[in-house]
Amino acid sequence: MQRFILFILATLAAPALLMAQSKGVAKTEDIFDINAVNEVRLFFKEANWDQILDSLKQRGYDQRLVGDATYNGKRYEGVGVRYKGNSSYFSVRKDGYTKLPFNIDFNHTDKSLKLPGGYDKMKLSNVFRDPSFIREVLSYEIARRYMPAPRANFIKLYVNDTYLGLYNNTESVEDDFLERYYHDDSGILFKCDPIWGEETLPNCKEGEKSSLQFLGKDSACYMSKYEIKSGHGWKELIELAYVLNYQTQKLDSIFNIDQALWMLAFNSVLVNLDSYTGRFCHNYYLYRDQGGAFQPIIWDLNLSFGGFRYDGISGSPLTNQEMQELSPFQHYKQKNEKRPLITNLLGNGLYRKMYLAHIRTIVNDYFVDSTYLRRGAELQALIDKYVKEDNNKLYTYEAFKKNLYETTKADKVSIVGIAELMGPRTQYLSSHPLLTKEVPLITAVESLDFGDIVAIQAKPEGAEMAWLFYRYGAVGAFYKVEMFDDSGHNDAMAQDGIWGATIDKMEGKEIEYYVVAENQYSAALYPERASFEFLTAGEGEKTAKKENEK
Repeated sequence: MQRFILFILATLAAPALLMAQSKGVAKTEDIFDINAVNEVRLFFKEANWDQILDSLKQRGYDQRLVGDATYNGKRYEGVGVRYKGNSSYFSVRKDGYTKLPFNIDFNHTDKSLKLPGGYDKMKLSNVFRDPSFIREVLSYEIARRYMPAPRANFIKLYVNDTYLGLYNNTESVEDDFLERYYHDDSGILFKCDPIWGEETLPNCKEGEKSSLQFLGKDSACYMSKYEIKSGHGWKELIELAYVLNYQTQKLDSIFNIDQALWMLAFNSVLVNLDSYTGRFCHNYYLYRDQGGAFQPIIWDLNLSFGGFRYDGISGSPLTNQEMQELSPFQHYKQKNEKRPLITNLLGNGLYRKMYLAHIRTIVNDYFVDSTYLRRGAELQALIDKYVKEDNNKLYTYEAFKKNLYETTKADKVSIVGIAELMGPRTQYLSSHPLLTKEVPLITAVESLDFGDIVAIQAKPEGAEMAWLFYRYGAVGAFYKVEMFDDSGHNDAMAQDGIWGATIDKMEGKEIEYYVVAENQYSAALYPERASFEFLTAGEGEKTAKKENEK
């Protein structure tokens, strides 16, 4: 039966694969063009460059070895290079492989140097424990439909004219990324990735990695679990942890709750357990924007689609079937205090329904009709010849061809096939009791300008309550107000079916908003992909998108 399902999925993917093969691959000036395979060459005068980079990495230094580089033939002098990664570096080096992950700073010595598009860094990953080669690129492409997420594609890398292989090229979460999504890069940025093996300090509460548990008022309690990348904000992070754990009703004033719900929904659907959701509780960023709200940012997706099997609850790795049937309420059912972002958000009935709505949207967008599989086949066709030519790849060419569909070995670890995981998982989620309940329908939303105030009207069907989420300007948290029918009641049987709420204008600030309608079991959002997509007051039903893709 399983092989029959895989055959059907492969058949669905075949036309897209042939189309991608026929198009060929061209270089491009867009360093993150997902449909191109670009080329980077590094040049070091030191013959023992590998030993130098190893030494810096092993000692935990962020120093870089200076050399020159070319990108698609254009020369950049004085670039700074270091190895990056944890398991993708240490495990690979321990096993004797030469294909290690790189972090390249193209304006390390000359700040005027920029890559096309204004970028200055490349983070090149060696597709550790991903025989398919596409988990990271495909996962980020899916994520970017719902939340701020880095761009990613593929790069051919040479060092001193020796071909090292095909790498994933992932955008850094820093200046360019922050400007694009949050219109400013001067806020506070935290990388949420703990230092492994650090002991709890005497005056600190016991905490689980980068879980956002409240550990005490001393910033030293948090410094081994979070890395501040820009700004000065330990006080603000401690406040966030305290409010999340003890004053959740105030959380929406300092945190983008809906964006967190999207991140958690994504992790659940794609079984992305090398994340906040899984055992190590890491691999995300927090950015406190100029509106004073923390924004969660997803990161490091090379082990998405079941590449990591530990859920943070059971001590043993999950089987394929356990991943296929992984509950969307993992941690919440167990009331796991070590995952407050899950248990405390889903403990709120409205947010729990919004989380389920996001799961439903992702499943319907990408998985019910196997869009993910067709796209995966296109990406594999794009890079097929480069994978075949990569003599340093960590896994075989046969494993590359197979892992889109079936389980293959990565060293001694079994990596589930993407289709093998997501075919049954889609069936499981689509038939989940809470995902099959009747969903409200929002048929129309509009804004009416009354001078000093704006009225937002919506027409929800099958709803018991409705909510308006809004903010002034393009950053900050969304405020929430209840919507009522024109008689002043939240009565689903209102004569005209129109519910509304009014908000004051703020001079010089545009109003961004979206609407949520809920019944006993389900919720619907308008726009469906809010808060990443939203409406703008004064523009009727025109949908704006927070993303400004280059």
